[in-house]
Amino acid sequence: MDNMWIAALDPADRKRIEPHLHERPFAQGQMLYDAGEEVSEVWFPMSGVVSLMTVVDGDRLVETAAIGREGLVGVTCGPLNARAASRAIAQVEGVSACCPADVFADALSKSEHMRTALAKFTESLFAQVQQVAACNAQHRLDERLARWLLTIHDRADADRFVLTQADIAGMLGVRRATVSEVGSELEDKGLIRRGRGWVEVTDRPALEKAACGCYGAMRGVLKDLGVPRPTAGAA
Repeated sequence: MDNMWIAALDPADRKRIEPHLHERPFAQGQMLYDAGEEVSEVWFPMSGVVSLMTVVDGDRLVETAAIGREGLVGVTCGPLNARAASRAIAQVEGVSACCPADVFADALSKSEHMRTALAKFTESLFAQVQQVAACNAQHRLDERLARWLLTIHDRADADRFVLTQADIAGMLGVRRATVSEVGSELEDKGLIRRGRGWVEVTDRPALEKAACGCYGAMRGVLKDLGVPRPTAGAA
């Protein structure tokens, strides 16, 4: 199993859900579910990246969290929420293992270890949401862009990933022209390369130095909670 959250479960807990899993690919830009919808399945990404989006002013979307193979999508608090609090959109295409929500809820009810694993993940997810909110309010755009690219790089399983300037602008809640300008600064420093519809991380250590402290802070939270940490280059 390529999903790190499932792989970290006890064998007995994995057996509760693995017979019910089915693989489902998702394309970039695909909406897995929308805010307010009833969530019928829990998604366990095995590759790719899913962004949780908050709707602002009725039509604008801003990313509040990114989830890859380290976690699960469709459970945001409690043991299981019937309705989604945010919109889930595939940021980088991939494949997920999906489990019916009622099956997952039943497995949780029978396993304290699984409930603890879920609680740790949701705590790390809420910490990410809070950190992103503070980052968007306080840090320069070049620092935020570097932090965001590192977050995607950790989960994308490749140095180059499909992203347009419009995608990045939407994630960061800024104008596309602003992203182009700041992206050029990072490219001029040799940290990234860009083409039509793609971005490549070319100097990871330098990109980490260019990012604000939020990236390191979130890595520390994951370590302290003992939850799986996605890392660029680690399959």
